[in-house]
Amino acid sequence: MFLFISGPEIFFILFIVLMVFGADKIPGIAKGMAKGMRQLKDATNDIKHEIQKSADEHGIDTDITKDIQEEIDAVKKDVNDISQVTGSIKRNS
Repeated sequence: MFLFISGPEIFFILFIVLMVFGADKIPGIAKGMAKGMRQLKDATNDIKHEIQKSADEHGIDTDITKDIQEEIDAVKKDVNDISQVTGSIKRNS
């Protein structure tokens, strides 16, 4: 499901767009939207790069996801070790 819109609703929206703008203008509109999305993505990446660069210059550790993933892996290992010892883990309702 994409944005809580079903297939028929998407088809209806595309039909209305076709009726309003005409078939000859739709490729131009799509090209403009794609260009805008690309510029937004580039700007976002530039901002992320500048934040990372600034943090590196000031000695701030921004790789918190690595630490979180290590903790998750440790918990998974503990759960697997416990389940091997007890056979299985069952929930009490």
